Amino acid sequence: MKSEVSEIEGGGIGGPSLPSLLLDLNALPQDCIAAVLSFTTPCDACRLSAVSTTFKSAAESDAVWESFLPSDYRAIIPSSLASKKALYLSLCDNPILIEGGRKSFSLERGSGKKCYMLSARDLSIVWGDTPTYWRWISIPESRFEEVAELLSVCWLEIRGRISISMLSPMTHYKAYLVFKATTAGAYGFDLQSVEVGVGLVGTEGQKRAVYLDTERRRGRRYPIAPRGIGLFTRSRLFGLQASVPTTASDDQYPKARVDGWLEIELGEFFNEGCIDEELEMSVLEIEGGHWKGGLVIQGIEIRPNLCGGSENNALVPSDLCLNAGILSRPDPKKQDFSASLP
Repeated sequence: MKSEVSEIEGGGIGGPSLPSLLLDLNALPQDCIAAVLSFTTPCDACRLSAVSTTFKSAAESDAVWESFLPSDYRAIIPSSLASKKALYLSLCDNPILIEGGRKSFSLERGSGKKCYMLSARDLSIVWGDTPTYWRWISIPESRFEEVAELLSVCWLEIRGRISISMLSPMTHYKAYLVFKATTAGAYGFDLQSVEVGVGLVGTEGQKRAVYLDTERRRGRRYPIAPRGIGLFTRSRLFGLQASVPTTASDDQYPKARVDGWLEIELGEFFNEGCIDEELEMSVLEIEGGHWKGGLVIQGIEIRPNLCGGSENNALVPSDLCLNAGILSRPDPKKQDFSASLP
C-alpha cells in the first residue's frame, strides 16, 4: 500500500511528479484568521499571535477577544475600555463589584470562565447582627466595603447562595471560604472540626469536615487567648501545642492565597448549564457547644477548577501562559484598566 501511494503521489514509476500544493496561511484574509482564532482559547490566541504579523493583528482584534468574554458581559459590566482584550485582562486581574457591592465578578485568565465572590454582607450569618457575637468592620485588604469579624459564638452557621444561571455552563466549580485570623488570633477551631458543604438548595449536597485552625498552617505555638473555658484556656495560657487529630489531611486545613487571605475548600459542583436553581454553600459548627472566635470573614468564592488547578487561587492553564511570557499580567504601575470601569 505504501508503494502504491508513493507511485500515485509521484505520478507513477518514472512519471512526472505533481507540483506540491502549499497553503500560505498569511494569504488568508485577517477576518478569516480571526474567525478561526475565536474558536480557540486566550492562551492559544496569544501563542498563535507569534506566527506572523498577520496572525498577530488577527489575534489582537476585538472579534477574537469578545468571543472569550461571557456572552452576557455587557449586562454585567458595561465598559468604555479601548479594546476587548484590555477588558478581558482587566477582568482577570481586577475583580469588579456588582449588585451594589455585595458580590465581585472576575474571569479565570486561562479560560475566560466566570468567577464570583459573595461578600460577607451577601451571606446569611446566624447572629451576624448581634454586636456581642459579630461586628462589621472595614479593612483596606478586603475588596468589599465591610467584612464580618467573629468575636465569640458557640453556634457558627454561615450560608451563601448563588443562582446557577450566573455561572459558566459545562464547568467544574469549587467553592471556598475566604477568611483570616484577627490580630489577636483565632481560637476554638484547633480541636473541633467544622462541617462544610455545597449542593443545590433543598438537597443534602456534599458534606465534609474541615478545620479553621489558622495556627497549624504556620507551625507556631498558640498565643494566649482571652476567651475560652476549661482545658482549652489552660493550654493557651501556658503556650502548649494542642494535639492535632491524626485522621485529618492537609486538604482539611486552610491554605494561603496570593492576595494574603486564607481559604478552605467547601465543596465542588459541575454546572451542566441545563438547570435554573440556586447553589448553596455552608459552614457549620453547631454541635461542639464551645466558644470560638477571632476570624475575619471576607466571603465565599466560587471559581472554576480547571485541569487540576492548584488550591492557591491560581489555575494551571494561566500559570503556563504566564511562565511562557505569553499572556502577561499588566503592570499595575503602567496600566490600570479598573479605573476605566464604571
